[in-house]
Amino acid sequence: MVNVVLGILGLFAAAFAVVFGKDLATNKDKLEPQTSFAKSTGIGFIVNFFDTLGIGSFAPTTALLRAFKQVEDRFIPGTLNVSCTIPVILEAFLFITSVKVEIITLVCMLAAAVIGAIIGAGIVSKLPEKTIQLIMGIALLATAFLMLAKQSGWIAGLGTGTAIGLSGGKLIIAIVGNFILGALMTAGIGLYAPCMALVYMLGMSPKVAFPIMMGSCAFLMPAASIRFVKEQAYNKKASLGITIGGIIGVLIAVYLVTSLPLDILTWLIIIVVTYTSITLLKAAIKSGENIENN
Repeated sequence: MVNVVLGILGLFAAAFAVVFGKDLATNKDKLEPQTSFAKSTGIGFIVNFFDTLGIGSFAPTTALLRAFKQVEDRFIPGTLNVSCTIPVILEAFLFITSVKVEIITLVCMLAAAVIGAIIGAGIVSKLPEKTIQLIMGIALLATAFLMLAKQSGWIAGLGTGTAIGLSGGKLIIAIVGNFILGALMTAGIGLYAPCMALVYMLGMSPKVAFPIMMGSCAFLMPAASIRFVKEQAYNKKASLGITIGGIIGVLIAVYLVTSLPLDILTWLIIIVVTYTSITLLKAAIKSGENIENN
């Protein structure tokens, strides 16, 4: 079954690569002169290295592209999707093959995220963005505190799991949870940190979060990216540079993650979850200020 999952993911990757490669070849003489290939490659390496650690790549990529004036704002959404698709698929391939996860749990959670993004988008899109950010921010901050309490020995019995799969009620919770996280992705809420928190709270090994969260995103991204390519709504040179740099960053970071002891990996997850919760709460506060000013 793992081979089936990887085979489907491989087909998605191939389909995207053909469309992306064909567009680059067709427009090789029209690559953006204001964009530095070297800078884009460096950005790709940095953001995808940290993406593999669970930080997420869209926000830092946006910040760096703007800081170095590499991409016009109107092309940033397309560039983010197109440039990160192959690195994220590579992350999924490497983690699924190197981290052991029970296949039923893996397939169910991957499918739930994809279905959530497709079906749940209509529901989530009707919710106020500020409300979503506040709820997720508070929930992640609470999870980070509980993880910190467990790691520091303040409480016992929480997050001690080493399970590589779920069954019964916990599996149902995992499926529903990832369905919701898939839907939240369409509202701009990253899946990585919430998925880490979900896996931890359900008693699974911290390493199990990586193939699940990377796989979830890998199955979602190719379709959106192909649309951006066909609509010519992305920066070609930046996307190529970020992709190349990203592949290198992923290969180095995956080795780091898979070789870390679980105790250190848990501390890494605490940092990622805390960072994400703070960014969500700051965004919610900023959103509220904008509403008041208007």
